Amino acid sequence: MIPELENLTESEIDLLKKIPAMVTILIAGADEEISKSELKEAINLTKIKQSKARKELLSYYQDIAPDFEKSLNELLNSYPKDAEVRSKQVIEEIERLNDILKKVDKNWAIQFVDSMKDIAKKVAEAAGGVFGYLSIGYEESKLIDLKMIKVPN
Repeated sequence: MIPELENLTESEIDLLKKIPAMVTILIAGADEEISKSELKEAINLTKIKQSKARKELLSYYQDIAPDFEKSLNELLNSYPKDAEVRSKQVIEEIERLNDILKKVDKNWAIQFVDSMKDIAKKVAEAAGGVFGYLSIGYEESKLIDLKMIKVPN
């Protein structure tokens, strides 16, 4: 058990553990085409974060990284194929995180949100943007700052 999550319910912890995969699917699917390079980037990044994440998040990544690829694929298969419908559904699920973040240590919540934004940026860059010239495509750029996640005051 991750110490910062001790006061959360099982379903809240489950959602927290799925957020990196949801962020990956949201950003990768923003331009309708989820590429293998975007998924691979998220998988590799999650593995790296087991040892190189912000110190507050090390235990979180050590907990989720071993099953991240499986979780990502299961989530991906559970969402609608239509990009617009999928994005709307993923955003609604990510927004549920806001109530959870109010229940955890504020510093941990800030670090967590920053880490999710880092994943969003790296996944967006993995796609190569428009004709490979821009690192982040237009549709991805509209979502990359994860405005649906509110850091508690």
